[in-house]
Amino acid sequence: MAKLTLKNVFKRYDNSGKKKVKNDYAVKELSFECVDGEFVGILGPSGCGKTTTLRMIAGLEDITGGDICIGESRVNDLPPKDRHIGLAFEDYALYPPLTVYDNIAFNLRAKNVSESEIQKEISRIAPLLKVDDILEYKPVALSGGQKQRVNIARAIVRKPKLLLLDEPLSHLDGKMRQVLRTEIKRLHKEIKCTTIIVTHDQLEAMSLADRIVIMKDGQLQQFGTPLEVYDDPVNEFVAGFIGEPPMNIMTVKISKQEGEFFFDFANSDVRISVPKRYYPVVKEGMSVRLGVRPTDVLIGDENSKGSKVKVAVFENLGEERRVSIRVGDEYLNLTTAEEIRYKAGDTIKLEVNAEKTHLFDINTGDRIRVK
Repeated sequence: MAKLTLKNVFKRYDNSGKKKVKNDYAVKELSFECVDGEFVGILGPSGCGKTTTLRMIAGLEDITGGDICIGESRVNDLPPKDRHIGLAFEDYALYPPLTVYDNIAFNLRAKNVSESEIQKEISRIAPLLKVDDILEYKPVALSGGQKQRVNIARAIVRKPKLLLLDEPLSHLDGKMRQVLRTEIKRLHKEIKCTTIIVTHDQLEAMSLADRIVIMKDGQLQQFGTPLEVYDDPVNEFVAGFIGEPPMNIMTVKISKQEGEFFFDFANSDVRISVPKRYYPVVKEGMSVRLGVRPTDVLIGDENSKGSKVKVAVFENLGEERRVSIRVGDEYLNLTTAEEIRYKAGDTIKLEVNAEKTHLFDINTGDRIRVK
C-alpha cells in the first residue's frame, strides 16, 4: 500500500498551430491526497480531465506543473515501470494469442520472475478474481466480464503499491456492471491496496469509493465521502451531477409577505416557504437557484395546504414511481415508493421538504451557506 498525493498538478497539451483559448488546461491546480489502503473515485463528465489525471499518476502523461508523490517519493520523472503501480485499462488490452494464465503471467515474466513464483502468485490471485477455472482459455472465448477480471488480475499480480482502474466497467451491460462492482469492492478489502478508479458513472463512484474527487473542466470541484458530496454539495454542478435522478435545480425569486419569505416560481402560482435558517442570507426581490432532491418533493393529501399542480409525466419503475410536474417554465421531478398511479393532466397537491433544500448563487453557482 502507499499514500498518493497530488499537489497543484497542471496538464497542458501542446496546441501550437491551433487557435488559443482562454482555458486550455486539461487539468488545472488539482490537489488531493489518498491515504494508505483507501479507495478513491475520480468522477466527472466526459472531457473533465479524469483520465488524463490517472495517466499522469501512472506516468503515461508528462505533467506541466506540480508534484505527484507515491508514498514519500516524488514520481514526476519516474517511468511507469518504476512507480510500483498496477493499471487496468478500459478496453482490456489482453494478448489474443496467449491464454488467460499467460496474460496474467506476462508482466512477471518480463521482470524475469521464476516460473515457480509466477505459478504461486497466479494461484493466489486467480481465485480472488474468479478466473481460476478459465486459465487455459484464450481471450476470444471469454465474456466481457471475464476479460475485465483477467485485466484486473494482470494488474494486481505484480503486488502494486497503487492500483489504477480506468473505467473498468464501461463496456459491460447493466447486470454485469452490478456484479463486477461487488467483486471489485470485495477484492479491494482482500488485497488492501490503495485504489483509484476513474468513472463517469456516479452510481459506480458512490458504491465503490471511500471518497470521491469530482472534476469539471480540469478542476477539482469537491473531494469528500459519498454522503458528503450527496448531502452537502459545494456548488450547483456537484449538486446536479450527484444523485439519480438528479437534483431539481430551478430559478426562484424571493418574496415577502407579512414578515415571512417565500420562494416564487416564474409564471406559476406555486410558492414555497423559505426555511427560517435562510432568513439571514435572503432578501426580498433576490433571485437564487433552488435545489431539492426528487425524494424531498412530496405529494400532499386532501388536507394539504400545498399548491395544486398538474402531472406532466408519470413513470412506474416497479420499486419506485417518478412524477414530473410542470411549474411555470420548468419541470419539477419527484420520486416515491408509494403505490400510486397517475396519468398526464391529473391534479395533485405539491409539497416540498423545505428543510432539505439548497440555495446556490445565481451568478457563480456556489452554494449559499448559512452560519
